[in-house]
Amino acid sequence: MGKQVLITGSSRGIGKETALYLAKNGYDIVLHCNRNIEQAKEVLEEVKSLGVQGRILQFNISNREECREVISKDIEQNGVYYGVVLNAGIAKDAVFPAMEDSAWDSVLNTNLGGFYNVLKPIVMPMIENRIKGRIVTMSSISGLRGNYGQVNYSASKAGIIGATKALSLELAKRKITVNCVAPGVIESDMTKDLPIDEMKKLIPMKRLGTGKEVASLVNYLMSEDAGYITGQVISVNGGMY
Repeated sequence: MGKQVLITGSSRGIGKETALYLAKNGYDIVLHCNRNIEQAKEVLEEVKSLGVQGRILQFNISNREECREVISKDIEQNGVYYGVVLNAGIAKDAVFPAMEDSAWDSVLNTNLGGFYNVLKPIVMPMIENRIKGRIVTMSSISGLRGNYGQVNYSASKAGIIGATKALSLELAKRKITVNCVAPGVIESDMTKDLPIDEMKKLIPMKRLGTGKEVASLVNYLMSEDAGYITGQVISVNGGMY
């Protein structure tokens, strides 16, 4: 068995692109989904066709007990992960005065709570087994500069940046790197219904990014060559600031 990488939210979008990119580079892939099991199965077939091993875990990243149970059982049965990509997340946009309590709670509990829920059962096994591993979190341009109608989402993604930096300090002596990727506007299911032409005006490169462009950065951060890079936030955004 090769180096195993768990990628949350990997049944579509950036997560899927990352899974396939890492598979092409020889990593065994542990896919994750919450509800889209059929889509995840399709991705699994693509992963296996690239000559590596793969499997699917199904759990809700906002459910702490479920994360602990599923992940711990998988590690017990299949071994410790070399890498983790925290990609799964949700958005429930609304201007702040009109935002429902549930929209605030669900986005924070999923996006930021998921950081704790997923990594907590993973980190100690990595340490105990002396894995010189890689953790990559997924923030957003919204977490760096804020975005209209996304106070909840921006708060959660900014929180991920802070948590990433702090965890990187704790794990540096263990030779486990912790870095954050902050995508800008990327072509995906989440952006297909947005006013793309208007958004392009805000992007210096005048185009949307691709999932592959994000995935290639994650692949580098997973590599041995990136062993001296930790606690960093790298944005893939076409020049947006």
